[in-house]
Amino acid sequence: MSIRMVAGDALTAQDVYDIWKIRDQVFAFEQHVEDTDVDGRDLLPTTTHLWLADADGPTTYLRAYDDGGIHVGRVCTRKDQRGKGLSGQLMAEVSRLWGDREIVLNAQSHLERWYESFGYVRSGDDFDEAGIQHTPMVRPAI
Repeated sequence: MSIRMVAGDALTAQDVYDIWKIRDQVFAFEQHVEDTDVDGRDLLPTTTHLWLADADGPTTYLRAYDDGGIHVGRVCTRKDQRGKGLSGQLMAEVSRLWGDREIVLNAQSHLERWYESFGYVRSGDDFDEAGIQHTPMVRPAI
């Protein structure tokens, strides 16, 4: 399986559908997030979407955007594909692509140790986002 990487302004209608499908499955249905997922960043040329897919669509997904700094978010894996290291592949690709820059993310707090395995460190106090505890984290440029 190879990583698909598409800039926001190059997404096809099928790509958008597939991305929102996995995000909806994980965040809305599994995690019961009631906040709006669509935030105006997905279709920007400065947003990069990365995912792995099988015949049923994306198995794991994340997006990174550059607004003067690199931000990673919307990291999710389909329930039937968890435990296979798929999100780790995407996180490694983020480090490969932007590792010479500082990268920030807001980790769901129960995943703090997992993000630490990719070089991220806590950068502030936990906070509530969409009803879920999050931990701000940063990966220094290397």
